[in-house]
Amino acid sequence: MPGPLFHVVMHEPEIPNNTGNIGRTCIATGCALHLIHPLGFDTSEKALRRAGLDYWPRADVREHQSWDDFQLDTGAAEPAIWLTSGKRGVSPWDAELRRGDYLVFGKETRGLPDALLDAYPRRILRFPMAEGERGLNVATAVCALVYEGLRQCAARGEATVDESGLLAP
Repeated sequence: MPGPLFHVVMHEPEIPNNTGNIGRTCIATGCALHLIHPLGFDTSEKALRRAGLDYWPRADVREHQSWDDFQLDTGAAEPAIWLTSGKRGVSPWDAELRRGDYLVFGKETRGLPDALLDAYPRRILRFPMAEGERGLNVATAVCALVYEGLRQCAARGEATVDESGLLAP
């Protein structure tokens, strides 16, 4: 595959199990994983081994000290950035997700900061949900959005899924 399918960006993630699940989704789909500090957990080799994340070395993980550093390190800007929110935005079905886009998710307890959402008002995605219900677990939301993006990319020929259901190189 030419470069990552998507760049999954976790803004200040707090829960290691969620990030571990997200890492597995990224490996399975050929996505890069960006972790923006501060993190609520340790990513040292010893901590990863203790957590049983034997697949972690296969993940394309990139750490950034802040949002500003992330932007400097990657050059990520509109129209390649999509932010997620449980409070506002359009459905992923109404967005055109492209190979190489940055899919940004917030911390588990508070989501993305309003200032960041306000900086990209036309680039916010929200999953349709029943009124009054809590948002999806972030690992579930990442998986749903990545696979919706994969579906869109495959329909346009930007990604290939073979007849056995495997992503083709």
